[in-house]
Amino acid sequence: MGSLFRSETMCLAQLFLQSGTAYECLSALGEKGLVQFRDLNQNVSSFQRKFVGEVKRCEELERILVYLVQEINRADIPLPEGEASPPAPPLKQVLEMQEQLQKLEVELREVTKNKEKLRKNLLELIEYTHMLRVTKTFVKRNVEFEPTYEEFPSLESDSLLDYSCMQRLGAKLGFVSGLINQGKVEAFEKMLWRVCKGYTIVSYAELDESLEDPETGEVIKWYVFLISFWGEQIGHKVKKICDCYHCHVYPYPNTAEERREIQEGLNTRIQDLYTVLHKTEDYLRQVLCKAAESVYSRVIQVKKMKAIYHMLNMCSFDVTNKCLIAEVWCPEADLQDLRRALEEGSRESGATIPSFMNIIPTKETPPTRIRTNKFTEGFQNIVDAYGVGSYREVNPALFTIITFPFLFAVMFGDFGHGFVMFLFALLLVLNENHPRLNQSQEIMRMFFNGRYILLLMGLFSVYTGLIYNDCFSKSVNLFGSGWNVSAMYSSSHPPAEHKKMVLWNDSVVRHNSILQLDPSIPGVFRGPYPLGIDPIWNLATNRLTFLNSFKMKMSVILGIIHMTFGVILGIFNHLHFRKKFNIYLVSIPELLFMLCIFGYLIFMIFYKWLVFSAETSRVAPSILIEFINMFLFPASKTSGLYTGQSGYTLIRKDSEEEVSLLGSQDVEEGNHQVEDGCREMACEEFNFGEILMTQVIHSIEYCLGCISNTASYLRLWALSLAHAQLSDVLWAMLMRVGLRVDTTYGVLLLLPVIALFAVLTIFILLIMEGLSAFLHAIRLHWVEFQNKFYVGAGTKFVPFSFSLLSSKFNNDDSVA
Repeated sequence: MGSLFRSETMCLAQLFLQSGTAYECLSALGEKGLVQFRDLNQNVSSFQRKFVGEVKRCEELERILVYLVQEINRADIPLPEGEASPPAPPLKQVLEMQEQLQKLEVELREVTKNKEKLRKNLLELIEYTHMLRVTKTFVKRNVEFEPTYEEFPSLESDSLLDYSCMQRLGAKLGFVSGLINQGKVEAFEKMLWRVCKGYTIVSYAELDESLEDPETGEVIKWYVFLISFWGEQIGHKVKKICDCYHCHVYPYPNTAEERREIQEGLNTRIQDLYTVLHKTEDYLRQVLCKAAESVYSRVIQVKKMKAIYHMLNMCSFDVTNKCLIAEVWCPEADLQDLRRALEEGSRESGATIPSFMNIIPTKETPPTRIRTNKFTEGFQNIVDAYGVGSYREVNPALFTIITFPFLFAVMFGDFGHGFVMFLFALLLVLNENHPRLNQSQEIMRMFFNGRYILLLMGLFSVYTGLIYNDCFSKSVNLFGSGWNVSAMYSSSHPPAEHKKMVLWNDSVVRHNSILQLDPSIPGVFRGPYPLGIDPIWNLATNRLTFLNSFKMKMSVILGIIHMTFGVILGIFNHLHFRKKFNIYLVSIPELLFMLCIFGYLIFMIFYKWLVFSAETSRVAPSILIEFINMFLFPASKTSGLYTGQSGYTLIRKDSEEEVSLLGSQDVEEGNHQVEDGCREMACEEFNFGEILMTQVIHSIEYCLGCISNTASYLRLWALSLAHAQLSDVLWAMLMRVGLRVDTTYGVLLLLPVIALFAVLTIFILLIMEGLSAFLHAIRLHWVEFQNKFYVGAGTKFVPFSFSLLSSKFNNDDSVA
């Protein structure tokens, strides 16, 4: 409790690390997580520090490991994670590890490059075979056929071709064949027509199956084309257009025999490439599997090594440059462990001169160190989200463990909903070591991290649900109602008492839709319900009025107790920081103001509950009116809760004028005394105006804050009412309708109704209403409770610990 009640005592220590043992000493400190380093080189840029070369080496190793993890993930090889965290590598093994990783990277890149080249060749050959198969139907020529020369018609006006020359020499018929993307076919054809002036013949055919692009690896639809042209100039233009549209051009055979030879050669080469590619992939997978066995430990080791060098860059050298000096914040309870860690590091390095430490006296404010475990961590995070506590001030997290789930349950009070939440949290707690929960998505991980908060919120909601006697908007009759309906009938009482009491008979019951139970009649009210609200109120028409009155008063009582407890905790802060004047001049007046006004309000609530019974309830005064009259001092007499509450009497029987004259005389005498005292104290310098203004502002803020904060606690009543009404509406719109259906079809309809009721209950009443109550409970703790004593202006203690380093693998960046 001491550590959670108040942050630990810290000290500033100076570490003297020998140059040869500094790496091993920081490795031992990182494993234990004892100290927080201070940067002694704040004026030196990160590129000019001593160990910047070692940091760059670690970054290079991280880059190689990122590449390895990416290749392992691409090959669908599982990445094993070791159970134990390996220590930072010794300096002797760093160069060896770097050489191994660089050699492995070079080998993988070479094998991967060869594999991609083989794969690209294979895809090109497959495209070539498809092109030959499709273009076979385009042009059918005899085996003996050779290209002939054909005279072009005379078009002397065309400037693109020298037709007189073509008439003399003739133009050779040529072919260009290949594949083009389906989306580029129309534009490709238009370009050919415009550039070649129609001296081309283009044939198209769509492939039946989609093929993978050798360049991009994308699977798309292709068109096979065959272009016939005359003349070399047209041929050059056609080839340039094909390059512009990224067509895959392949040689076109001139004869059927040549086509058959090419087809046979392609089949042989494709078979050979399949064999070579399969062996290459097997070898690559073997290399990656071997690398995957040690990649987890290598990632952890490189991260630890890089963290060590970052901390060494925060140290300064002595005059001789043989010793590193570091300044660290360390809890006083861990000083002995710090000394042992330095001795362990010196022993591992084999140094003759061990490293040592000295404690430095300082007036600087240390960081705040509060030890937590898996149970208290969630509640501490709620407090730290408001602000990290100042050094050694009272920590609200200790009390938040109880007050936070309780105030949540006051707003969420339902036995059924709380039990569902409790079961969900219990499931998370029992399976907290499951690896999937730690690696789940952000929303699920948020629930997992707050599993113990959910557990207590569900448990307290079960308790408040029993107090409200509310289970899915229905009451549970566990002990039998304290109200007796039969006692209201006239037959239950002797005839002599019929005139004194308003009793029921058969005619009254038949002709009145609403009947009222009178607790003043003997036998009607037999005593309070043993636990919580009597279940008969679930049937009453004035149920909401009764519950509103009860929950509103309960909210005020809980809020005032909560705020008063916060003021009392402020006294512990003043005692610890030795500010006794704040106790007498701040805390005690705050307590008096709180108790004399709002504490008196609580007294009136309990007094009215205890004194006034069913017989005298009609003459009971209003607490609100009495509370207002306490400040207004009404001239007319009012009926108070007890004798002497309202009005005032003079002790002396003198007239009011005499009393006022005496009062003014006393004031004048007091003024003369004050002036004499001021003359005596004039020699002492004292800025009275500044202190007066500060205290006046604080007093006004506190007084107004108490009023507004007390009203703010009425959200407990409002959200409890909203939750109960939403639950009642959901039951009335679904379950009540499903239960009233005819028995013939009722069973078939009831199943989907129950399923819909469960879904809406989870999403609306558990998640949405639960989130609303959670946020309002945070508000009550941050604003109404913690501002009475908690400053929250500290800095969090962040130790140099390897346990804070992430060791999880991601798809894109695994070690960065």
